[in-house]
Amino acid sequence: VQLQACGGGLVQAGGSLRLTCAASDQTVRGYSVGWFRQAPGKEREFVAGFRWSDAIPSYADIVKGRFTISRDIAKNSFYLQMNNLKPEDTAIYHCAAGRAIASTRRNQSAYNYWGGGTQVTVSS
Repeated sequence: VQLQACGGGLVQAGGSLRLTCAASDQTVRGYSVGWFRQAPGKEREFVAGFRWSDAIPSYADIVKGRFTISRDIAKNSFYLQMNNLKPEDTAIYHCAAGRAIASTRRNQSAYNYWGGGTQVTVSS
């Protein structure tokens, strides 16, 4: 499966953005999907994810309550709604898919397919 992420941009602190990850076909429905981000000088970190079949989300503590991951089955796409953005959310955001399970969902090594990144910049 191929993934394409979009929706990043420049926003002021407190603002919102919605990222979209479009999958090339419905094989994505057999995977877990997730969002990761990488800030300058830092390692890539897990943001949010779920198994496509049940869409029960997991979130990094630092985004819980502000970010929401969701999917559109018909469009083979999933999203990251980001509210109350903070300057520390500035990063390149990547979407991913793979056979992650609940215990490995936060590990980037559990994901086989990656979309190109989309830059999110939050100004103070």
